[in-house]
Amino acid sequence: MSHSPLSSLRPAHPVEAQILARIPENVRERAAAVRLMAFDIDGVLTDGRLWYGEHGEITKSFHALDGHGMRMLRECGITVALITGREGSIAARRAAELGIADIHQGVRDKGRVLADLAQKHGLSLEQTGFMGDDLIDLPAFQKAGFTASVSSAPFYITQSVHWISQAAGGNGAARECCDLILAAQGRLGAFLQTGGASTVLPGVPQ
Repeated sequence: MSHSPLSSLRPAHPVEAQILARIPENVRERAAAVRLMAFDIDGVLTDGRLWYGEHGEITKSFHALDGHGMRMLRECGITVALITGREGSIAARRAAELGIADIHQGVRDKGRVLADLAQKHGLSLEQTGFMGDDLIDLPAFQKAGFTASVSSAPFYITQSVHWISQAAGGNGAARECCDLILAAQGRLGAFLQTGGASTVLPGVPQ
């Protein structure tokens, strides 16, 4: 894998240094190379629970921290995609709120979809990342240059990835991942100093 020298990836902000302090150099390099980051939904952006209403409707809970993290990635020119094995209008609505155009539902082979997305955006697989939490995510883990999971995932899943969040799925785990990627690329400091590349308006979903 070819990456920029670590000297060019030195964090310029103290918080970036703090985030990266315990991250192995090879993982920092992988995160620094990411130009497309894909996330599973159930168990990563949610806690994995499905709430059934009296009439059979299903509801899920998303975390605003994760939404803002994905917005920060997009503001820095990193493409964000959602790839899920389930189908439903809730995921599509959340993607629309966050301005994510690449959402793929009812996917059985997530590795193939990730490869297709890389080709669509003119990227190598080394420039892609994927965050998942279950067996269906393994094909994507095998292809992505940077792989991540959540602390609430089974141990045989967390053993298959480069990095594991401290937070559980649906509780800011994806935000941790976004912060790591931005810190590895020396871009998180700009948000800490100025609030980001663009001002987030009150009332805009995160």
